[in-house]
Amino acid sequence: MTFNVSSTGAYVILYSVLGVFAILATLSAGYGERLLPLAIKNLIVAKNSSATITGSSGGILATDFFLSARDSTGTFGIAMSFFASGMGAWVVYGTTEMGANPRLSWLGVLGYSIASAIPGLFVMWLGPQIKEATKGKNAFSTTDFCLARYGRVMQFSCAAISVFYMWIYLVAEFTSISNIYALLVGKQTYDWTYYVNMNVAYTTGIAVGIGVITVLYTGIGGLPSSIVTDKFQGIMMGGLVLLLTIAVCAIPENRITKEEYALASNFTIDGFYAMVTLILAIISAELFNQATWQRVWAAKDTPSLRKGFGIGSFLIFILMMFFGIMGMIGYAKEPAAYDNFEKYAYLAFFNILEPMGQGWHILVLIFVTSLAASSVDSLQNGITCLLSSDLLKISQNPEIIKWMNRAVLIAVNVAAVVKSAERYDVLGLFLVADLVCATAVFPVFMGLLNQEKWGILCPTEMGAFMGILGGISAVLVAGVVVDSEYKTNPFEWFWLRDPSAECALCGTNRMWTFIVTPIVSLIVTVIFTAIDIAVRGGRVPIFSFAFDEEAEEEFTESSKKVEKYDDEEGVEA
Repeated sequence: MTFNVSSTGAYVILYSVLGVFAILATLSAGYGERLLPLAIKNLIVAKNSSATITGSSGGILATDFFLSARDSTGTFGIAMSFFASGMGAWVVYGTTEMGANPRLSWLGVLGYSIASAIPGLFVMWLGPQIKEATKGKNAFSTTDFCLARYGRVMQFSCAAISVFYMWIYLVAEFTSISNIYALLVGKQTYDWTYYVNMNVAYTTGIAVGIGVITVLYTGIGGLPSSIVTDKFQGIMMGGLVLLLTIAVCAIPENRITKEEYALASNFTIDGFYAMVTLILAIISAELFNQATWQRVWAAKDTPSLRKGFGIGSFLIFILMMFFGIMGMIGYAKEPAAYDNFEKYAYLAFFNILEPMGQGWHILVLIFVTSLAASSVDSLQNGITCLLSSDLLKISQNPEIIKWMNRAVLIAVNVAAVVKSAERYDVLGLFLVADLVCATAVFPVFMGLLNQEKWGILCPTEMGAFMGILGGISAVLVAGVVVDSEYKTNPFEWFWLRDPSAECALCGTNRMWTFIVTPIVSLIVTVIFTAIDIAVRGGRVPIFSFAFDEEAEEEFTESSKKVEKYDDEEGVEA
């Protein structure tokens, strides 16, 4: 593939786009607020009645608001923030690869699109309950829910799984954005020997650039600034997709006949397997994405939360479908080249982009930079919020928490950039993280059940923790069943490498793994909850710290709030 963008020009685009977002984030945090015209100030400066402390800059964000943007964001802000933060640079590969693979085709595209959108609908349902269960506890994430509902072991378990998923997401984003830049300036990334010898410095430079700039403006403005930039990024993304749709379909080189389209347009059994796998995998994983859950506390009220996540989910579905259809067009143009692996399905979007002019190539770089920045800054905020509630309890100087979070951001990003240089397959990265999350999704969120109504289905901390271990054991057993070679190292099956499958999501082995794993974790959770209640005689945490409130009071309070919320919802219904 040949594109008309120079290496220097690409760097200019990267830093120009990121520079705009950095300036916007800095202004939204209140720095330079007094220099802004009133109309612009009201549009971009993050505000909350208790959000700022007076300073020479006119409004520096206080720590709680810096971390949570608590109760400040309306429907439009939540919708754009969820949309922009959930759609990273990886989307140009995701459904594109499904669409350009005739074994998966429509059901693969629909499955990936539905799977990416549906977590927002779950948050619409679960979010108000989680928020109510943690009311009055300065909560920032579902790890705080796990502390209030279970105890320290489940809090740390949820935090570990969340960090792992979000870190893998960061690695995938850095891999995707650096691959795209390398591709558009004519540098190979898919030939490993050539890549290591010639292009690793360039792609690492792209990842470092986006990591450094997003860390800088995230460290200055926190979550409120991320939400402000998400609004502009979401609008940009929508506009650019509309322009690309018109342009891609208008040029003669990308026009296809009905007969050519029929080769790419299929409904297959492998597509169905892929759809089921993706829906189960992505729902499990996204429920541990704290960048999403932060928007629950940022919403100013429940109607804003529900409407915002509903609109954002619809926009995500549309964007994913767009790239899936682009993949199908790419395959229909040259089916023999894809079938013979002269061209790769995950690069199908760039194959139809290739005959377009330089201006469109530059536009795509602006688009994918916006995609990457919106996801990376949200993930950075999500990672730093995990234990912030505890740190605020024990610190005499809340400002220290900001600097601790900034240090964590730097460490996490350095590790992600280093790992992204190894050029892992993006879909493979997501699948391993998704499977880890599937081991814990029931043990964590069954905590919303009321113990008086549901009995042993409402887990104890010991039961929930054993449920996670049960889910992990299910994966190990599944690996040995799939291929006896996994007996020597059963943890390798977490990568879901199936030698019998014809493509990354073909076949049933991955699908059954994602079905069986959460079911086993649920069953083990219930069994060990019953044993725990019988042996220990109650629902108490495994251990607690000296500065914790009494664990039984924590559980009783959160359980009553969930019950009250359920009753109120029933009356409204």
